[in-house]
Amino acid sequence: MVFWDGYVSDEAMGTFAPIVVYWLYAGMYQMLPPLDRYRMHTRKEEKEKNSVALSSVIKGVLLQQLFQAVVAQLLFLVTSKANLTKKLVQPSYLVQFFQILVAMFIMDTWQYFIHRFMHQSKFLYRHIHSQHHKLVVPYAIGALYNHPLEGLLLDTVGGAISFLFSGMTARTAVFFFCFAVVKTVDDHCGLWLPGNLFHILFQNNTAYHDIHHQLKGLKFNYSQPFFPIWDRLLGTYMPYTLVKHPEGGFEARPLKE
Repeated sequence: MVFWDGYVSDEAMGTFAPIVVYWLYAGMYQMLPPLDRYRMHTRKEEKEKNSVALSSVIKGVLLQQLFQAVVAQLLFLVTSKANLTKKLVQPSYLVQFFQILVAMFIMDTWQYFIHRFMHQSKFLYRHIHSQHHKLVVPYAIGALYNHPLEGLLLDTVGGAISFLFSGMTARTAVFFFCFAVVKTVDDHCGLWLPGNLFHILFQNNTAYHDIHHQLKGLKFNYSQPFFPIWDRLLGTYMPYTLVKHPEGGFEARPLKE
């Protein structure tokens, strides 16, 4: 039993809940006070290094989410029609947990190799992936600021493949996609807040991804959004140290040239 049961279909929730969660969670970060003593970069750096306005970032994210919603609706329509002949029974919590773990691994695998290829191809980086790196200093609302083609290929198709091959139901997908969205936003939030569970439980976190947005780390730390497995296995892991500045704030500093 879930709170939307009888009001909204699982398919509708799987389509629109991640979008709502994105803006609620990213909006929460946007509305926080400056919190200079927890920032990974100063506000001056953010203003000087980022080459795209917040209004353009918001438009770009909304466009990507429009594509995601269309693909999600089509995906759920196809899979729900395939199950019309039998009554859908939700699996046990243990099975759902295992399906989510499988989906996390699939999404990590898909995004690692697509992401890495977009950096290795000069054409793809220049014309597509460089849009995301216009935010040299990441912030929460810009987590899904990508070229539309990248958003479709990296995030939307990656999510669809994770859903299909994990065998999860649309109801389980609601929780998985919302969790993936929250994790992605947090990785781009630009803040190292005390007690943040994502920083405690995941090595692939805000500081880890901040390295990738730096010039020295541009060809490292491709893994996203969950685990650094492929970076470690394939030699693209960039170790770093988190330096706390006396005047306040943190810096993720690479440990190799």
